[in-house]
Amino acid sequence: MIFIPRIFSFFSGSGFLDLGFEASGFNIFYVNEIFSPFMAAYRYSREMLKLPSPEYGYHHGETGDITQLFAGVQAQQLQELVKDCRHSNNIVGFIGGPPCPDFSIGGKNRGDAGDQGKLSAAYVELICRNLPDFFLFENVKGLWRTKKHRQFFESLKLQLQKADYILTENLINAIEYGVPQDRERIILLGFQKNFLDDIGIKVISDSGLSSINFPWLNHILYPQNKVFTYPWSQCEPFREDSVIPCPDGIPQALTVEYWFRKNAVSAHPNAHHYFQPRAGMQKFASIAEGDDTKKSFKRLHRWRYSPTACYGNNEVHLHPYKARRISVAEALAIQSLPANFVLPENMSLTNMFKTIGNGVPYLASKALAQKILDFLVSGREKFPILN
Repeated sequence: MIFIPRIFSFFSGSGFLDLGFEASGFNIFYVNEIFSPFMAAYRYSREMLKLPSPEYGYHHGETGDITQLFAGVQAQQLQELVKDCRHSNNIVGFIGGPPCPDFSIGGKNRGDAGDQGKLSAAYVELICRNLPDFFLFENVKGLWRTKKHRQFFESLKLQLQKADYILTENLINAIEYGVPQDRERIILLGFQKNFLDDIGIKVISDSGLSSINFPWLNHILYPQNKVFTYPWSQCEPFREDSVIPCPDGIPQALTVEYWFRKNAVSAHPNAHHYFQPRAGMQKFASIAEGDDTKKSFKRLHRWRYSPTACYGNNEVHLHPYKARRISVAEALAIQSLPANFVLPENMSLTNMFKTIGNGVPYLASKALAQKILDFLVSGREKFPILN
């Protein structure tokens, strides 16, 4: 008998994380997003990619209302869908990255008391009430590394452990997986004890999965201890439409310019979606190519990776050799999306850049899904899985 991993996606945004899982052999069965413009973009992008709608449909808002999350028809409906999905012994997985500004060093920093910080607790409660076979939780490194927020993170883990989840966590950087971006995120994974027993994976200790070697190192293309040691280009005077050859000795596939060309960004449907400066162009032209040291205005270097794709809180990323901000098409390329991924024309520029900055880079998403699949397949003698 063949068993197919089926995914319930929460805080789905425009679907970057889901696309990675889908490309790795998982089926997206249920999609839940709390912000309607992101949901509309999710549906539009799937239509453009000619991908089918999730079998259990699109659901808007349920996980956003903390007071109603676990009561009434909506919670009952989700429980029934999870129960239905378990028929024929399907593997059920929850994936999601709750909004993270309350844990971000550059964000609101309100922690678990903030409106968006509470959503992390809501997601964990959702997991504990529905008990999927496995889950993925993604968030900013501030939740994991900042002393102020670490205690809350540990309390979430304790709650999950009490619900019989075996946990493993890792601070990943998207650049490791071929994304042209220095972007660190904490990934927490959990697997039900009984599920691991069923698939033939024995856990020696309840403290975590390190004893059975969860494959965190799988699918890494550019290890962090090497990738930042290359002779990356530094700053150069800004000259509009200048031509600079790619220097030797660097992995060109991790550069902004490589991805701009790969995705043909100038011909992309979102090529002309970018913010126009409120004042003159003088300030834009004064910033050197590659100068990303400023808190707000950062100019990318064409032959270097981008800083974290985060376009809120007054952070502005400028085009390497154009006197303007980067376009939506260029931001999508920096998030390693396929060239035919498109956001809808009628979406506001603010929401376009917000959903891009919130998303898990596609290649990192795909690698995470493949790690989970590698782990599940390790018990294939008792539990074959369709790849």
